[in-house]
Amino acid sequence: MASEHKEWGAGVFSLLSWFKQENVKKAKVMVVGAGALGNEVLKNLALFGVGNIYIVDFDTIEYSNLTRSILFRESDADKGLYKAQVAAKRIKEINKNINVQYIVGNLSSGVGLGLYKQMDVVIGCLDSRLARLQLNRQCMRAGVPWVDGGIEDLNGVVKVFKRGVNCYECGLSDTAKHNLFQKMSCAGVAKRNEDAGRIPTTPVIASIIGAVQTQEAMKLLHPEELYKGNLTSLCGQWFHYEGMHNNVKIYKSTAYHADCPSHEYWKPVFKIPQLSADITVESCLALLKDLLNVESVEINLRNDRFVDIIATRNDNQCFKPMLPESKIPDYIDSNPQLYTRLRMDLNQNTYENIDEEFPYQQLTLREIGIPYFDILQITTEAGYFYVELTKDEAKYPFK
Repeated sequence: MASEHKEWGAGVFSLLSWFKQENVKKAKVMVVGAGALGNEVLKNLALFGVGNIYIVDFDTIEYSNLTRSILFRESDADKGLYKAQVAAKRIKEINKNINVQYIVGNLSSGVGLGLYKQMDVVIGCLDSRLARLQLNRQCMRAGVPWVDGGIEDLNGVVKVFKRGVNCYECGLSDTAKHNLFQKMSCAGVAKRNEDAGRIPTTPVIASIIGAVQTQEAMKLLHPEELYKGNLTSLCGQWFHYEGMHNNVKIYKSTAYHADCPSHEYWKPVFKIPQLSADITVESCLALLKDLLNVESVEINLRNDRFVDIIATRNDNQCFKPMLPESKIPDYIDSNPQLYTRLRMDLNQNTYENIDEEFPYQQLTLREIGIPYFDILQITTEAGYFYVELTKDEAKYPFK
């Protein structure tokens, strides 16, 4: 019975010279992607006793996931359950002392910047360059370091990105940037996740790279030990593991260009307790005018434009999805009249800036693609403002 009252990791982690139990217990870590890498990272974070873990993933469990995902079961695939939901349940079974929350959604319309700003570190377990670019921009805006991992076959890489040191976008080649920006400009009619097909991986490489990612995250949770030199971070470096012939190399990776659009740092942020993503566009605009003492307000949809109309070019058929752009691929996939069309056969009408001329004033911010606890970039005659949907903070309690 006495063991039930012992603190998690007592007598184990305390033996580590650098480990600070209180740092880890209070830590807030977001894991984006709950596939093979995400499973390993989440399992490790739970074993370490990280106090607050947030899981983000939009996908469901398939049978192909079972060969390399320790948290999933065949029954989960039978039911088509969401990865984020199941992963949250399973790591809570590993360690009941942790606070685990999950978001079934994408990076554009599912996760508010206010939540990113609360994090100590974000861990990216993604298989898409476009998703990595989006995550990098959000973390840069929030001023939060993030740990990137990638795997293929028996090979894997880990990088740590931090404002002022290095940047994912700055490290991309001109060709890679061109291809990504093309995808971003027509995201509503492009297949998600780059349409590259399945990437061959093994449970072994997921374990190795997931372990290194977790290790780097734990170092970031101990900044005083990094400062003293007792730990060394991969920030500004690139860890490469080649498993076919057991080669490990670390390269310098400090690309950070002055004119990179990813380097925006959104501050100062005005906390507005009356604002929630459940408020209508009309009410939001009126409230902001009053609180900011301005005559004109424009909400800039920097992450996810709003699409009200999709039209076919050949026969001019019109469809009204009324969705954020990140959800348009699913809308097209589910519509037989659109699914067989090529990208060049479709036009879409989008709104990137929302003001009093926006024709759908009674839609909520959520309905136009703004997530809970987001931070809005506002344009007024007095300049830019960054305002937080502070009322939504209660949806994400911390230990």
